[in-house]
Amino acid sequence: MTTRPKRRRKLRVIALTHPDHVPPDTLEGHTEQEILAWRAEFDVMRGLRALGHEVQPLGVQDDLQPIRDAVTDMKPHVVFNLLEEFQWNALFDLNIVAYLELIGVPYTGCNPRGLVLSRGKALSKKLLAYHRIPVPSFEVFPVGRKVQRPAELAFPLFVKSLTEHASIGIARASLVNDDDELRERVEFIHERVGTDAIAEQFIPGRELYVSVVGNTRLTTFRAWELVIDDQNENEPLIATAKVKHDLEYQAKRGVRIRAAEGLSKALAARLGWMSKRIYRVLELSGYARIDYRLDANGELYFLDANPNPDICESEEFASAARYDGVEYPELLQRIVRLGMGARPLSAAG
Repeated sequence: MTTRPKRRRKLRVIALTHPDHVPPDTLEGHTEQEILAWRAEFDVMRGLRALGHEVQPLGVQDDLQPIRDAVTDMKPHVVFNLLEEFQWNALFDLNIVAYLELIGVPYTGCNPRGLVLSRGKALSKKLLAYHRIPVPSFEVFPVGRKVQRPAELAFPLFVKSLTEHASIGIARASLVNDDDELRERVEFIHERVGTDAIAEQFIPGRELYVSVVGNTRLTTFRAWELVIDDQNENEPLIATAKVKHDLEYQAKRGVRIRAAEGLSKALAARLGWMSKRIYRVLELSGYARIDYRLDANGELYFLDANPNPDICESEEFASAARYDGVEYPELLQRIVRLGMGARPLSAAG
């Protein structure tokens, strides 16, 4: 006797994204660099449709009314949130999910409080240090203030935007070795990126990424690692904007993100435990990626928490899930289920 496969419920899904990232129906006729801008949106929508769901893309930039109109017209079961900013501000994406909570629409990914706690790089490190998670020493340099380094903050330092993500404003020059270089790079962040700057103790070593899925019961996938083949032994490993987003540069330098090799069982277990701990301290939900540095002594340092990370099919989050036996359609379905089952912030207290 054969058993019929369980039929999956067909859902109505609004895929919320930036207007410039609403993907076409096909990849044909587009260059690889063009596709890079909206590859995650394309993969997610294609994947959801392959699962049998009805998907309506919606581009939103500076007005909430289109969301209200789409919700009224479609009556979605869930909104798949792919927005990374609102009103041209990376910190304002939390207002989108807060609005969805206000109008009672389930959504995927992180809740507003988790976005607040994780987006602020100084705030997240203060909270985690309190909970005895190792973090680099750091100092914040607000826009309009004199750049004055505390004596206890020793070089080399790594300078980046306090609030931006996706390696925006990060280059080789982000690594500074004296006060003149520090002042120059902080001013660059202030003027060119338009945000406060944070200077962190630079931790030489391996860069590891751990993907986490869940709301209360959490799953971590195997750690992945940034590798640059064409890099000399003394060259510091830096995930610059070119490393992350420039396909020509990636091909030239042999940039890869692969399953981390050579980690002991104890270290792998510590990565899993620490990632779950960080996820809970920062009150994250849905899915996130936790970034670390592993130094030559085997010590782990928290770098960043990335709620709603890139989940295109070829990136590290989906690749790590697939490595551990969770294929891309199942990953998307799990993220959708988590969104539909999440408790609203008002109910969570």
